[in-house]
Amino acid sequence: MSEFWNYFEKGLRHILDLSAYDHFLFLIALTIPYAFKDWKRLLLLVTIFTIGHTVALLLSVFGVVIIKVNLVEFLIPITILIIAFFNLFTAGKSSKQESISVIGFVTLFFGIIHGLSFAGHFKTLVGGSPQSKLLPLSEYSLGIETSQIVVVFIVLILSYIVQTFFRFSKRDWTLVMSSFVIGVVLPMIIQSEIWKR
Repeated sequence: MSEFWNYFEKGLRHILDLSAYDHFLFLIALTIPYAFKDWKRLLLLVTIFTIGHTVALLLSVFGVVIIKVNLVEFLIPITILIIAFFNLFTAGKSSKQESISVIGFVTLFFGIIHGLSFAGHFKTLVGGSPQSKLLPLSEYSLGIETSQIVVVFIVLILSYIVQTFFRFSKRDWTLVMSSFVIGVVLPMIIQSEIWKR
């Protein structure tokens, strides 16, 4: 049981690490258009991310996919930017409730990219053969899923407070927060190592 908590806690800390705020930005952009009544949709999106993240780690652990760190670090803010721009263009439109295909695809892609960015560290974290990494990987992924749900819940509470007590409309809240996310992410893209060749 102590082994389970060890990797579960590492998964929690991986997402809740304030110094790695890119994941917070993604979860903020993902959550702000929604309310508590949309919890099933949000849970599905969070799970899609975890699946992508887990698949990427598996592919890396078994040596199927190897990708340059600079490219991964560039693609992470790009996926956040896509979600934020999608929010800007769909804020206040009812079509958001019909399908999650665009958001679901970007979320899966972000999960894969984020998983690839962590793959090297995960390999050193868990020694042994690739097969021996399967159980720790599932425990780690459960920690990631749990921590994401915590962040989504906090964003939903903040959204509720702002919209209820400060009288922000859902559309205005989405526009403001999406613009904030874009403002933080653009410098990450501009300063990416990928441009320094």
